[in-house]
Amino acid sequence: MIEVSARGLSVGFYTPTQVDSLLRHVFGPDTQLITDGTYYVADGAGALVAAGGWSKRRTLFGGDQMKDHEDPLLDPATEPARIRAFFVHPDAARQGHGRRLFDACASAAAAAGFRSLTLVAALPGEPLYRALGFEVTERFELHLPDGVSVPVARMTRALAPPVSASPRTPA
Repeated sequence: MIEVSARGLSVGFYTPTQVDSLLRHVFGPDTQLITDGTYYVADGAGALVAAGGWSKRRTLFGGDQMKDHEDPLLDPATEPARIRAFFVHPDAARQGHGRRLFDACASAAAAAGFRSLTLVAALPGEPLYRALGFEVTERFELHLPDGVSVPVARMTRALAPPVSASPRTPA
């Protein structure tokens, strides 16, 4: 689904050459998210329609093909959790699947003690993340190994603390 999502939703944002390069060098599964239990999927009519996760580890973006080192844990008191690897099937875009996955990620990250979130957004994802309350903090280009450059945006937002039951006051 990653390839279908990237090719279908990148039209008008990236050239086919940029998408090919992203698929080769950046986009792909990050098995650490699966091992950590922080990667979620959405089914629609018996088929996978969206996937996305959050991370308590230092890696900011990219699949396994980008890693060549250990991925240490973040300090929730001082560092933001990462929103990672969101992909939506083009036929299921703008139907709330990404928002529901994000809500699950934000709740879990807040419960783990994180106070903020950060991510690197590919341009097609930026409108969703803005709608979710993220703000662009930096724009930059990924310079990929095949010489292709791809514009992306680093985005952040605060996390509300987890809701806890308040003690009852005697009547």
